[in-house]
Amino acid sequence: MSPLKKSGLCLAPQRAESNPTSRIPKRNPIAMKKLIFTLTAALFVAGSLWAQQEAQHTQFFYYKLGYNPAYAGSSDAPVLTALYRKQWIGLEGAPEVQVLSYNMPLLNQRIGIGGNLSRYTIGITEMYTAEAVYSYRIELGHGMLGLGLSGSVRSLSQDFTRVQGTQPNEIDASIPDGRQQKYLLNFGAGLYYSTEHFYLGLSTPRFLKNNIDFADLSQDQVISREVTHLYLMMGVLFDIGDYTQFQPQILVKYVENAPADADINFSLIFNERVMTGVTYRLGGASTTALGESLDLILGMQLNDYLYFGLAYDLTFSDIRDYSSGSAEGVVRLSFGESRHTDDVVNPRFF
Repeated sequence: MSPLKKSGLCLAPQRAESNPTSRIPKRNPIAMKKLIFTLTAALFVAGSLWAQQEAQHTQFFYYKLGYNPAYAGSSDAPVLTALYRKQWIGLEGAPEVQVLSYNMPLLNQRIGIGGNLSRYTIGITEMYTAEAVYSYRIELGHGMLGLGLSGSVRSLSQDFTRVQGTQPNEIDASIPDGRQQKYLLNFGAGLYYSTEHFYLGLSTPRFLKNNIDFADLSQDQVISREVTHLYLMMGVLFDIGDYTQFQPQILVKYVENAPADADINFSLIFNERVMTGVTYRLGGASTTALGESLDLILGMQLNDYLYFGLAYDLTFSDIRDYSSGSAEGVVRLSFGESRHTDDVVNPRFF
């Protein structure tokens, strides 16, 4: 299968025996196109397409709803979150993500509802996802256990008019004309337990293994599919002084036949207003033991309702030779009072 025909995020796991040149006309082997998006080639060579399909977020703890539908209703009041991520700055066609997320509690936090809207681009691939979530919450011990369900519709497209080649595109029959698009339905589920100083969640946002290949293939051929992602998240909050709190957190990401991946975060919260932290992300090139990146995070609760945070990733993997790292910003707006009327909303957001 030609790498130009890979669908989805250009990251869909493929079997090792698939032939990346099987669809190139033998009569003209030099007609393979050199894409302007060097990222696609870099990912294809370095990752062998055994990788995760979903976008990653350095400030994952402020976008829990995107990973786990059972998180809905965990906050005291309705919360609107906007997130923007620019990955691998300076590399043309690199991943870029925009997210808008909303959730609110109902019936004294017994019910949680919400939704996520996201746009994710990489190379010539563009993906829009709209997701609705529901959570039923029950008291358990000193906290609340949420049982969550989600349903989503996804628009997946590839625009081959943005491809540039060393020869006219028409020469290579493996390159489609124009823009291709398809719609995908899916559902997910999760568990999320939280107290004042602890949270633990387990989820899979997308159960169905939808076909995300645009090629017209027979049933016995290898195609690109969505794969099931499992997420385990956990965090603990420690008081280490009158005005300082320490919060370690972890997000473990599991995909079958993909390398182990996890984000390990350590944060300090000062006076329940300023949060600073560092995250170490596993993964990266298999030839090194440095991992994917070291991420620096700084955030501030500007008033009772508004939080703003920034993150910058220092890349360790081989792609660092072609980019200047990654940047991410998040804004959270709470539409209610804090848990204690004399305090601002704590940026930990359990």
